[in-house]
Formats: sequence, C-alpha cells, structure tokens
Amino acid sequence: MRRVVRQSKFRHVFGQAVKNDQCYDDIRVSRVTWDSAFCAVNPKFVAIIIEASGGGAFLVLPLHKTGRIDKSYPTVCGHTGPVLDIEWCPHNDQVIASGSEDCTVMVWQIPENGLVTAMSEPVVVLEGHSKRVGIITWHPTARNVLLSAGCDNQIIIWNVGTGEAMINLEDMHPDVIYNVCWNRNGSLICTSCKDKGIRVIDPRKETIIAEKEKAHEGARPMRAIFLSDGNVLTTGFSRMSERQLALWNTSNMDEPMTVNEMDTSNGVLLPFYDPDTNVVYLCGKGDSSIRYFEITDEAPYVHFLSTFATKEPQRGMGYMPKRGLDVNKCEIARFYKLHERKCEPIVMTVPRKSDLFQDDLYPDTAGPDPALEAEDWFDGKNGDPISISLKNGYVPGKNREFKVVKKNILDSKVTKNSENSSPANKSASPTPSIGRLLAVFLRWFVDDVQPTL
Repeated sequence: MRRVVRQSKFRHVFGQAVKNDQCYDDIRVSRVTWDSAFCAVNPKFVAIIIEASGGGAFLVLPLHKTGRIDKSYPTVCGHTGPVLDIEWCPHNDQVIASGSEDCTVMVWQIPENGLVTAMSEPVVVLEGHSKRVGIITWHPTARNVLLSAGCDNQIIIWNVGTGEAMINLEDMHPDVIYNVCWNRNGSLICTSCKDKGIRVIDPRKETIIAEKEKAHEGARPMRAIFLSDGNVLTTGFSRMSERQLALWNTSNMDEPMTVNEMDTSNGVLLPFYDPDTNVVYLCGKGDSSIRYFEITDEAPYVHFLSTFATKEPQRGMGYMPKRGLDVNKCEIARFYKLHERKCEPIVMTVPRKSDLFQDDLYPDTAGPDPALEAEDWFDGKNGDPISISLKNGYVPGKNREFKVVKKNILDSKVTKNSENSSPANKSASPTPSIGRLLAVFLRWFVDDVQPTL
C-alpha cells in the first residue's frame, strides 16, 4: 500500500512563543517602508532597527535583557538617515554592520556586555553608494568581507579590514535590487531584482553565470536564496498576485524544478534557511504566521511541514544562528518576531522523549571561525565553513578586537610628510638651518686647526 503521509522527523515541529516576561517590551520598531527583516540576532545580542528622530538608530540588547526596555536605553545612532538593514558578523559576535538612507555603510564594535552609553562613532564608514543602502550581508567564510547593495542598482564588496571597495558590480541590474544571498562557501551570489529577474553571479570574475527573466510574473518584490546543494529557492508573486515558492537548478533555469502556490496575501515572504536540516521558514511581512517546508532531493522537492500562527502580525523577523540554540530542548530554530512595540522570541522544537543529544537534528554546523582571510578570498581562494559540534552546547570563544587599517590614512600621512619637506616649507624658515650649518663648520674648523697652533 502507498503511504499517504510522508515520513519526516520534522513533521511534528511545533512553534511556541515565550512568556511575556521573556519578551523585549516598549520598543518603537521602525516604520520605514523597506522590506528588510529589521532585526538581527546572534548568540550574544539582539539588534532591532527603531524609530529615531533626526537620523537613524538601532537598539542592541544582550539576549538576557528581557522585560521593559527603558526609553533612555542607549542606541547605536551614527547614521544621519533611517537605518534600512543590519547584520551581525558571522565571525565576531560583537561586530555589526548597518546600511542606511544616508548612502553609507557603517561597521560597529559593540562592547562585550552591551551598550552603556549611546554609540555614534563606528569603527569604519564605507562610502561608495550614491543612493540609499538597503542590503547588507557578510561573507559566510572569509573574514572582513562585506557586501552592500543600494538603490543605485549596484553591488559593492568591501574589505572592511582596510575600508576599501574591492569589487563594484555595476550595469548588471537595470532596476532596484531586492535581495542578495551568498552561497555556502561564498564563491557565488544570487540576486533578485525589480525587473523580475534572478541572477547567479561570480563576483570576482564580475560575470553572470545563470539568469532567469520573469522568475515570478507578479510585480511585487521577490526573494532568492541559495540552498546548500547549489540550487536557488525563490519567493514571489504570480500574475494573479498569489504568493509562490519556486525551486531552480542553476545549471538549467529555463523552467523551475517546482512551484508551490500558497495564498493571496500581499506581504513579501522573507525566507530563512537552515542548511543543516534543509528546512526553509517563510515569514511574511504583515502576516501572523510562519510556514515551514522541507527541501529534499526527490520530486516534488519542496514538502510543506506545518504553520505556526499567532494573532499579531509581524513587522520584521530575526533568525538565530544554529550555534545559539538550546540543544538540550531539541530546539531547531528560534525567531525574534517584531510587533509594533515589542520583540517576541518564538522557539521551534522537535518533540523527542529522550534527553540525550540528538545527532540527527544537530549535525556539525558552521562555527564562528573564518576559513579564509579577506585577501585570500579576493585573490581567488574559496573555503567551506569550518564546522563545530553542538554536542556539549556552543561555548563562545574570545572575540578578537576588530581593527581597521585604512589604506588612505597611510597615504595621507605620506602626503603630509612630503608637504612638510617641500621647498615652500623649507624657505619659510631658512635661518635655523644656516645657523646650524655655520655652527657645525666652526666646530669642525676649531677641532681641526687647534693642535697645529
């Protein structure tokens, strides 16, 4: 007999919102009309973009600082325009990057125990975009490599360690870029664009490897992400404004491997992917639910698992990296859902009777150590993520202090020195140098002549 229900260890995954005292309350979440997550999480901090008068700001809270957040709590507030996107560095839990309407990207080093006073001085300011910067994403395996995309339709890849723009991808996107995603080892990126196309790009060769025009027929924003096997998963809208989920093989993008139609809501679906379990979570902006799907190698490839639903719509969503989860409770994902005035953690759990470590739920996952330095990656090398075991839980190591050695600062010092030794400066004070010469000559003359007298 044919089985009606497909077997899967994730079929009974259930979501649960934490109690009120474990939420972050009284936060003025940003009202900017931009389709980013507005929230970034790592094993130490949760960062949330907030409403701020006279510029852009975001909160950085230690995970344990739950409850009501005081209005005078210090913020990160160096941008002169609203902040549109933030992302924690995967290799240093105290470093976060932010992109803003003021056309700049800023990188910040957060103190180990969180902010004590407002922070307005970033470690480095990256200037190169001519319009607002709405997308920020760190390289998954190379240290200090950061990608930014702006409304000027260009993508810039920075070496944050030197503050330089190393790669500038212009003329590849004729319209606004909706999102950019690295593949597992960071050798390729995939993008979705307002022209309804998705592109797979080799950023170092500055070439488009694969492209699909009109991946989704609808006019509303799309999202495209890489899966661990190299396929691309997209979310978008049909011509009838139905929300869709599609899977593409990058070696042949004429037709999708599969297309799933979901509903007719108009919120943009933000996909969050777990490469260890091959589960994709879809969080719609303005929705009150999180849907999750399992991706497999055999048709129909995308299998619906379940839906977690609440009453309140979500303004944004943060997604905890695997190393920040509680393995003793069989927690396979944790979301930080933004309401209008609060942030509510939601825990996804696989029900298991045993208290032992579940190897099948927690294969070795990407750790915080980079596989490459920035210079190696720009020179053409690739490196897979360095994996760690979660068997005894994740123990954070000591983060190195983030330092930037700006190339142009050294250049300016050289020019200053050359200015000081220029003829104009020499002629401005000739007397001391002539006097010094005379003194040296007299001393030499006296020492030389004295014995013969």
